[in-house]
Amino acid sequence: MNNLQSIARKITAILFAQQSLASAGFIAAATLNSIVGAKLANNAGFAGVPTATYLLAGAFSAFGWGYVNDALGRRLGLTMGLSIGVIGSGVAFFAISKESFAIFLIGMILMGVANAAVQLGRFAAAEVNPPDQRGRAISNVVIGGTIGSVIGPFVAGPAGKFFLPLAGDELAGAYAVSLALFAIGALVVFFGLRPDPREVGRQLAEQFHPAVAANGVVRSVFEIFRQPAAIVALLAMVLGQMVMVLIMVITSLHMKDNLQTLGNISIVISAHTFGMYAFSILSGQLADRWGRGPVILAGSGTLILASLAATISPDVLPMGVALFLLGLGWNFCYVGGSTLLADQLLPAERARTQGFNDLLVGFASAIGSLSSGFIFAALGYAVMAYISATVAILPFAAASFWTRKRARLSEAAS
Repeated sequence: MNNLQSIARKITAILFAQQSLASAGFIAAATLNSIVGAKLANNAGFAGVPTATYLLAGAFSAFGWGYVNDALGRRLGLTMGLSIGVIGSGVAFFAISKESFAIFLIGMILMGVANAAVQLGRFAAAEVNPPDQRGRAISNVVIGGTIGSVIGPFVAGPAGKFFLPLAGDELAGAYAVSLALFAIGALVVFFGLRPDPREVGRQLAEQFHPAVAANGVVRSVFEIFRQPAAIVALLAMVLGQMVMVLIMVITSLHMKDNLQTLGNISIVISAHTFGMYAFSILSGQLADRWGRGPVILAGSGTLILASLAATISPDVLPMGVALFLLGLGWNFCYVGGSTLLADQLLPAERARTQGFNDLLVGFASAIGSLSSGFIFAALGYAVMAYISATVAILPFAAASFWTRKRARLSEAAS
């Protein structure tokens, strides 16, 4: 047991490192995607197309990565994903130097595919840890995004100046940085992620659930998502993601329309990313201590509060508090939902089920990103925030019903 704990700590540390490197690479690029899109297309209306392309590519590929991880293992799956990110960043760099919008979108597709692989790393951390430590394991990986959210935007400017002579455009520098970070991440995973989390997960399943592990019955994805706990986990992650993206994507434009400076807008977005990642350790510990349901309730309740608070004022302080709460609520839903889903799965069911889950999360991101602008233009920011609050009620209600039912069954059994 002590040996397995040591292996789990090592694997979780490697996954944290790759998440930190990869998130820094993705965020460095995401900082400039809309600017590059508008410039290469020579049309401001196309500014959101690269990000939408990136999100849809990630959504479509997530399910496939589940099968890759089952066939090749988590180590080779993550290495392949990060390597595709290297290629995608290189393509984006080349596209900017050649001023080609079409080639840039190809780079975005490859980077979206890579991100889908990287996001599944949180489940690899869950499967190498016993049930009472899964929440903390997932949060220890997710918190790597904090480093990315700080490093990514910070390096975009200096990298642009450094690579300007080579690319002829300072916007290309961020994608060169992404390439380097993905390459380092691929090397870290390939050489450091040993033994493969898939094999460790099988050993733990035999130790904690020997009868179930020996049964050998593998359920389909649709059978799994007919279970109440899996439904609650899915709603928490998918709808939590949609609410977060709906508000986050359009807040900068809303503040700009209300004459806020770029400095104030940056402060608000920084508060949001801080809320998304900085409290991951807390959400993981609470998921293990309180249980998955209460953490999802706290997360969806916070999303409702954040959506309503966003309507108060476009000024930096109230908007910063609202967007911080939006990030925090997302984190609790994401970590709580990921942990609850991991609890429901046998080793042979994990990769493809988790890939299907992330496919739906990716679609939620894309739908939120694409629809936020239309809702904002047609109905205004406040109405969009009220719609977001209404959506957040669904995971809150589902988690509340499931938690109460589980408590009643526990009381009846005792």
